[in-house]
Amino acid sequence: MKLPRGAPKPRPAVVAMAPYSPPTWDRAGKLRLDFNENTVGCSPRVIAALKDRLTADSLSVYPEYGEAKAAIAQYFRVRPEQFVFTNGTDEAIQVLVNAYVDPGQEVLLLKPSYAMYRFYADVAGARIKEVPYLQPGMEFPLQEVLDAITPETRAVLLANPNNPTGTGASLLAIERILHRARKAVVLVDEAYYEFSGVTALTEIERVPNLFVCRTFSKVFGMAGMRLGCLFSHEANVALLHKAQSPYSVNSLAVLAAVAAVQDTAYIETYVAEALAARELLCLGLEQLGIRYVPSSANFVLGDFGKRAIEVRDALRGQGILIRDRSYEAPGCVRITVGTREQTRKLLAALEEVWKR
Repeated sequence: MKLPRGAPKPRPAVVAMAPYSPPTWDRAGKLRLDFNENTVGCSPRVIAALKDRLTADSLSVYPEYGEAKAAIAQYFRVRPEQFVFTNGTDEAIQVLVNAYVDPGQEVLLLKPSYAMYRFYADVAGARIKEVPYLQPGMEFPLQEVLDAITPETRAVLLANPNNPTGTGASLLAIERILHRARKAVVLVDEAYYEFSGVTALTEIERVPNLFVCRTFSKVFGMAGMRLGCLFSHEANVALLHKAQSPYSVNSLAVLAAVAAVQDTAYIETYVAEALAARELLCLGLEQLGIRYVPSSANFVLGDFGKRAIEVRDALRGQGILIRDRSYEAPGCVRITVGTREQTRKLLAALEEVWKR
């Protein structure tokens, strides 16, 4: 859009950025298999806690995080001083970049991956270096990442498992990256940890350049609350606080989080169901002759070739939403894993579309 005459000019980095426009409209009432959300909702304890403790008085004061920090620290088996609450994983990325990356410094990313890594690196005016995932299997390109790290690398931002490929890296691979990138900050985004079981969170005290983020948007079913956590060594966390607004996370989000982590049975049941549904989805894709990338997350990347957009649109017409990723992985569509019942509904509709 052309600026009006006399309008202030934004920073060159912002002008050069490609806009990020996720399709977040007209999703109500549909089978939401497009954003990797929990497809059955949050724990009933979350709703009960909000109803019980939400008052006019509680909304009139700024958030207090002490009680919630203690509860969340206990759940993740860390100390309260070892993490900051963030407004979703997005703010975790933003705070890390704000704290450690100056304009012109090199940020290493993988491609394809979560768009917000590049988004915040671009806003910061960073110099971006990308390492592609290995096609067609989309395996984690460990050696290529190691080779790309130089003394000029200021930050390494990676997801484990990765979105949209679903593929993961071993803890040994992460440790090799941390060792090679000793002069850089390394963020390991574990948004889908519960579905993979691989975590670097246990290493934050030992490895000074490691940062790990988790989110309440996926397995906890609280995407609308926008809550995440960014973990690191206590000394690093003190610096992160300086680069973050003091009240960026709202009172309702932390209240909901405390209730969510108390219902471990709900989370375990949901994860078990999602893993069973993931196996069912992969089997269904195989039977239809659709190639897919083996996943360690709660979604599967399928290769629909030239029919990717056609399939997405046809399923949307039946009230089923999936996410086209062909703009960065040609022919590929990402399908969130729901319950087994939801997966059977998807596969039945997909079979009808695919065999036309």
